[in-house]
Amino acid sequence: MTILRPGEVGADVRELQRLLRERGARLDLTGDFDAVTLAAVRAAQARYGLVVDGIAGPKTLQALQRDTRQPRHLSAADLQRAAARLDVPLAAVRAVNEVESRGSGFLPDGRPVILFERHIMYRQLGAAGRDADALARQFPNLVKPARGGYAGGAAEHMRLARAAEIDEACALAAASWGLFQVMGYHWERLGYASVQAFSACMCDSESTQLDAFLRFVLTDPALHKALKARRWPTFASLYNGPAYRDNLYDVKLARAFARYDAEEKEPA
Repeated sequence: MTILRPGEVGADVRELQRLLRERGARLDLTGDFDAVTLAAVRAAQARYGLVVDGIAGPKTLQALQRDTRQPRHLSAADLQRAAARLDVPLAAVRAVNEVESRGSGFLPDGRPVILFERHIMYRQLGAAGRDADALARQFPNLVKPARGGYAGGAAEHMRLARAAEIDEACALAAASWGLFQVMGYHWERLGYASVQAFSACMCDSESTQLDAFLRFVLTDPALHKALKARRWPTFASLYNGPAYRDNLYDVKLARAFARYDAEEKEPA
């Protein structure tokens, strides 16, 4: 997955600049993601209705290649609505979207990004009264007390389909979905009518995937409080688990917030 940021140099940046020039931007093919390129990226993101962050990820590159808006993609207006709903600065939502989201909520084939968790499948089957241990012996890549067996990308949908043959509801609950990888088993807490209704929303758009994330935060008072106070270590710990330090999620969130906050305070 190509993600280009200010300060980067090389052939990928030169190709980005070529696409920007084809869409009307005035810049040289230097291969340097400089201030002029940053301004052109932001202008293109605004034109295509994308989140304006100056980072050229898959959605920005796809929009430039196709020269069209993609209604399923997250927009700047979506983030503004999210900030109002969470009662936090827009910079906080932009930071979380940059650091905690997967960059794109959909695979190139149009299906939502998922990750099937066999240890959650094991747990869900047990809770449903099924013989999880027997099923683990029969389907060790799909049902097992230990996490693992990941195939990645589109192949995760193959794992999910096979698991659904064992038990559809348990399988849907055992996958994480979309931009923010919200686990299906949270469906009831988040206010969905069923796990099937939850998964259908995750297949609709990145806006509905963002809505699931908002529900996740709003139904966890400690998580919401940490976000409102911008206590990034607490937020990262609650959202990512104790391993958040390994990936410096709290540091990345703090830096992204500071950058967006400063940008939003700049005079027009």
